[in-house]
Amino acid sequence: MRIVFMGTPDFAVSVLQGLIDNYKDSIVGVVSQPDKRVGRHQVLTNTPVKELALKNNIKVIQPEKIRNDFQCVIDLNPDIIITCAYGQIIPSEILDYPKLGCINVHASLLPKLRGGAPIHKAIIDGYKETGVTIMYMDKSMDTGDMISKVEVPILDSDNLESLHDKLSEAGTKLLLDTLPSIFDGTNERIVQNSEEATYAYNIKREEEHIDFSKTNREVFNLIRGLSPVPGANAILFGKEMKIYNSKLIDKKYNNKPGEIVDINKEGLIVCCGELSIVITEVKPFGKKRMDAISYINGIGKNNLIGKVFE
Repeated sequence: MRIVFMGTPDFAVSVLQGLIDNYKDSIVGVVSQPDKRVGRHQVLTNTPVKELALKNNIKVIQPEKIRNDFQCVIDLNPDIIITCAYGQIIPSEILDYPKLGCINVHASLLPKLRGGAPIHKAIIDGYKETGVTIMYMDKSMDTGDMISKVEVPILDSDNLESLHDKLSEAGTKLLLDTLPSIFDGTNERIVQNSEEATYAYNIKREEEHIDFSKTNREVFNLIRGLSPVPGANAILFGKEMKIYNSKLIDKKYNNKPGEIVDINKEGLIVCCGELSIVITEVKPFGKKRMDAISYINGIGKNNLIGKVFE
C-alpha cells in the first residue's frame, strides 16, 4: 500500500503521527503548504507537518499552487491519499488518481460546518457537540460521501485550543480505526444530505470584533471560539484590546452594552445586550497578554468603571 499524506498545520500533526506509528513503511510522501516567514524577524519556518515528516525521513513536497503543480504528487504513485487541513483546493487530476481514492479527515460532523474554520465556528455558533468525519473527497468543498464519524461534546470550559486538541486526537483514532475497512473495500459510503448543511468559512477580520449588544452567551462563545488565535477584540480608550477569556454572569444591568459596570475578584464585569460577562484575560494594545486583575491594578478601578467597550 502506497500512502501519500497531505496536511499543513498542527491539527494534522497528530494524524500524520498516527500513520507513522502504524504505516510508516507505506508512506511514500508528504505534501504540505510552502513554508512561511513568521515572527518579528520573519524567519522562514517549516510547516508543522513538514517538520514531523523530516524527523521521520519521509519525502516532503511543497507545491506553490497544487492546482498547477500536481504532477509531483501523481509521480509518487499513491494507492490512497489522506488529507487533513492541507489548505488548498485539490484538483481532479489528483482526486481521480489513487485506486482507493482521496479521503479527508474533517473536523466536524458533516454535513454540518463545511469549510475551513469548523472548530472556530462550532464554538462561536453555540454547538453543543461537534466531531470528526472521515470522507471521500470530491470537487466541491466537503461534500463527498462519508465513511465514518465520531462525536465530541463541546463544554463551556472549552476554547479553540482545547477543542482543537480533542478533535485532533479523536480524528487520529477514527482514521486508524477506519483505514482497514477502506483497504479491504468493506467501508461504508454515506451520501451527505445537503439540505442539512451549514458552513464554516474562514474567519474574517471584522468577525473578530465583539458586539456587546448581543447576548452574553454569544459574546462568551465568540471570545472562546477565537482564543488563543486570532483573539477576539474590542476598543477601549481608543485602542484595540484582545480579549481571551471570560465567564458568564446571570445578572442584568440597565447600562449600555459594552459598559464596564463593576469589577470583581476575577475581572471586568461588562454589560451585554442580555445579561453580562466578566472579562478575565486580556492583551492591551502594545502590551503582553495578562489576567484582567493585573490590568485593573495597572489602570485603576475608578478609571475603568463606566467606560464602554466599542
